Amino acid sequence: MTHITKPTAMPFRILYSMIRVADLGRSIAFYQNVLGMHELRRETFPEGRFTLVFMGYDNDANNAQIELTYNWDQSAYTHGTGYGHTALEVADITAACDRMAAMGAKIIRAPGPMKLAPIETGEYENIAFLEDPDGYKIELIEAAAR
Repeated sequence: MTHITKPTAMPFRILYSMIRVADLGRSIAFYQNVLGMHELRRETFPEGRFTLVFMGYDNDANNAQIELTYNWDQSAYTHGTGYGHTALEVADITAACDRMAAMGAKIIRAPGPMKLAPIETGEYENIAFLEDPDGYKIELIEAAAR
């Protein structure tokens, strides 16, 4: 077994990525019901007037999470042009997209191949994109193709 030494002066693990949401209940329902995540932790800060909900697939310290930040007095956000998307792995991308679309999820790129390398190699992976209720992009990548 290989032992990896954690650097003392460098970050070594992704904890979570935070996104601001306009309707906490709607966002939790989407991440739970459509994407299959679980609410792992909730923190409420009355003095600051915000609530944090951490969503993910496993509470294990090695698994990254998404922090949904709900500011009580803010009802909408703009995304800007810098943020791209969150990527999730699925076993069967077509079945996943069919299920998600049936639940009302907005699929913005249907499942299909994307070239991974120069044309001459012929390598592909199957991807799709959808949006969460606040318009954040989520990429689905099929595990079998990876």
